[in-house]
Amino acid sequence: MANELPKVPVVIVGMGWAGGIIASELTKAGIEVVGLERGKERKTSDYYMVHDELRYALRYEMMKDLSKETLTFRNTEKMRALPMRTYGTFLDGTGVGGAGSHWNGQNYRFLPYDFEIASKTVEKYGKNKIPDGMALQDWGITYDELEPYYDKYEKMAGISGEEVPIYGKRSAPYPTKPMLKTPVLEMFEKATKKLGYNPYMVPSANLSENYTNPDGIARGACQYCAFCERFGCEYGAKADPIVTVLPVAEKTGKLDLRTHANVIEILHDGNKASGVRYVNPVTREEFIQPADVVVLSSYVFNNVKLLLASNLGKAYDSKTGQGVIGKNYAYQITGESSLGFFKDKFNLYAGAGALGMEIPEYTGDNFDHTDLDFIHGAGIRMFQYGNRPISNNFVPDGTATWGKEFKQTSIKYANSWLKVAVQGASMPWRTNYLDLDPTYKDTYGVPLLRMTYDYTEQDHNLTKYMAKQTAPIMEEMGAEIIETTGSLEPLDVAPYINTHNTGGVIMGEDPATSAVNSYLQMWDAENVFVAGASAFPHNSSFNPTGTLGALSYRSAEGIEKYLKNGGSLV
Repeated sequence: MANELPKVPVVIVGMGWAGGIIASELTKAGIEVVGLERGKERKTSDYYMVHDELRYALRYEMMKDLSKETLTFRNTEKMRALPMRTYGTFLDGTGVGGAGSHWNGQNYRFLPYDFEIASKTVEKYGKNKIPDGMALQDWGITYDELEPYYDKYEKMAGISGEEVPIYGKRSAPYPTKPMLKTPVLEMFEKATKKLGYNPYMVPSANLSENYTNPDGIARGACQYCAFCERFGCEYGAKADPIVTVLPVAEKTGKLDLRTHANVIEILHDGNKASGVRYVNPVTREEFIQPADVVVLSSYVFNNVKLLLASNLGKAYDSKTGQGVIGKNYAYQITGESSLGFFKDKFNLYAGAGALGMEIPEYTGDNFDHTDLDFIHGAGIRMFQYGNRPISNNFVPDGTATWGKEFKQTSIKYANSWLKVAVQGASMPWRTNYLDLDPTYKDTYGVPLLRMTYDYTEQDHNLTKYMAKQTAPIMEEMGAEIIETTGSLEPLDVAPYINTHNTGGVIMGEDPATSAVNSYLQMWDAENVFVAGASAFPHNSSFNPTGTLGALSYRSAEGIEKYLKNGGSLV
């Protein structure tokens, strides 16, 4: 028997970046908020002296327990989907802060082109440029409309960066200067400039200098310790909900943050939600939390799963192309790179998650696609993450995999290899989607989410083209051995790629083709807002967090308007 709790104005499901930003903005406006987080509480002191690669990077200390909740995966509808038993391709975090605690901190804006991608593609290249099966659509918002929210997010997080002229216009500079340019990055900069490119320092949520944000939150600069991705930052230098927005919300006294609260159902009458049902995963006690507004702000997969399991919104049907929940799942294209081995030694054990440079010439539609068999593009970049001791041991192809030769070659090239990598955009396809698995259930008896996804011809063509651009850069940098990867194998959930999952509850202007409007308010339930990268109709070549943050600020504004006036916001 579930214990029904007193009704509140707003309940937020998931306390990562999206939930933290919305909680902060609403509580500052005097609105009572209950925040539900399925994992445990976290604070900066939890990360003191925890540079433990085995525990965090390899044994996934900060990630969800896949023995209790996971997803099933298949490449095509003809295959049987099987549960993902161990982490690989992407990492689904848990606990206060969510992925905003264990991310690297690379923090871009999407391009003006991204938000109007269908219209701009047809306008420039004609309708035939969009192949049959590509579910491309505009976002229902323009870059110029979203720009003030980007600016607000960047000032809150203290993003370090420099302006890139061929990207969208900015209303203000980045709040902090770019990160330090290491000798490795200077090599990349010199080589790319000689080849006619315009490299820039990647926008970073790892603070380049001490910073106090508009809410009065003071944080110290990055120490370049190399323990960013899969780790919380012990210095608070990496922007994280725990050290930015959540302290602001908690200071108001208006936030009731409950950990170990795993939401398994959205309660509704078919038109409006009345609250949520959640379970304490430790005690298995059930609770019903009534609310005037329900905000889903958990990870992509959980947002989609909750809506589908609660029968809220029309589920996507790949056969007819109708329905919206689960539609337009997209990932990221990262199968192309050039690995270089050098005679010189570098200090590769120092670094940070967002310490890098990139060239903008192959992003979006910044190059002519008339005679190319793909749309959009990729960022070509070099990062100095910092090589932690266990997982970094690159040797040239053909080297023995054990024995004397392997050991000698490993020693020779330790601190002597660099990578020019590519991160490409992922376009939505009718055959790539999320739904509920008909066979497998989680520990609470809820069907697992099923992913049907594989790379398409568009992805393979983009990969081949971009791979050709990386080798000349590595050659110009002076590598003595260059190995270039230019092909994609069918997606496998075993090897790690990145955690940039998007789509499934996408935004747009038409309820027939989108689940939420530009305030992330559901068309089918006006008091439900679904925030996060699940709202992206496609994934750009850039990391999604900056755009997620900007949309969360806009959504918070919309929720406040809704609480005052009700009704649809657009």
